[in-house]
Amino acid sequence: MSSTSADVSGIMDNAKELDRVRKEQEEVLIEINKMHKKLQSTPEVVEKPGDSSLSRLKMLYTQAKDLSESEVSIATQLISQMDTLLPSGPPGQQRRRVEGNEQKKKRIKGDSDISRVSPSMRNHLDALASLKGEQVAARVRLEDADKDDWFIVKVIHFDRESKEFEVLDEEPGDDEDSTGQRKYKLPMSHIIPFPKRNDPSSAQDFPLGRHVLAVYPGTTALYKATVVHTRKRRIDDYILEFDDDEEDGSLPQRSVPFHKVVALPEGHGQ
Repeated sequence: MSSTSADVSGIMDNAKELDRVRKEQEEVLIEINKMHKKLQSTPEVVEKPGDSSLSRLKMLYTQAKDLSESEVSIATQLISQMDTLLPSGPPGQQRRRVEGNEQKKKRIKGDSDISRVSPSMRNHLDALASLKGEQVAARVRLEDADKDDWFIVKVIHFDRESKEFEVLDEEPGDDEDSTGQRKYKLPMSHIIPFPKRNDPSSAQDFPLGRHVLAVYPGTTALYKATVVHTRKRRIDDYILEFDDDEEDGSLPQRSVPFHKVVALPEGHGQ
């Protein structure tokens, strides 16, 4: 299979997962509406001993919230996957757009008025903005490097207009000239949110044999790895074999917490 075919196949897989999540959201919404109608018609039911209406409604709200966060995570991955297939614009394109006259800037601003943004995109942007202060996986090309690397950074700010993240690499560099922490501005497609540590249900469940991107134990760097054991519970650690991690002629199996494992972006190390 060619690299492009593999990329498209990966996009289709995530699109199916997005469709599954949305169908599940619809089912949960139907249940929520049923509970609303029940409580509207017979509000006194909650006063009966042993009634679980309110606790069930809370559980449904929690499910809806978790599914919404999963939808954002998968949609972010799809954007990243699409970016690997779409040709990038000429180097000077961004600069030319920024250096336009004031009238042009006003026209651009009018065209991108927030009222024209769809509700689903607004929700997506809200979710990205809420990552402020969180640790995420980021794709960055370091100085003098010939390829991008993935490592953990902290989100400082998300600009809704440019759709760029400002992030902080909290780990000082290894070289002698390094002055410590570094800041980067990165597009949405270069950021992958981690699953929530205290909410395993919001994380994707990667099956045996699936290629993933995971934090290598004892470091802040992420590398391609393969799931080599089936987990019994969502809270369980993944047992992974990292590419190029050979010891004595074989790949050691390493344990990585579920909240440090994300989907492998298409085109990464394949």
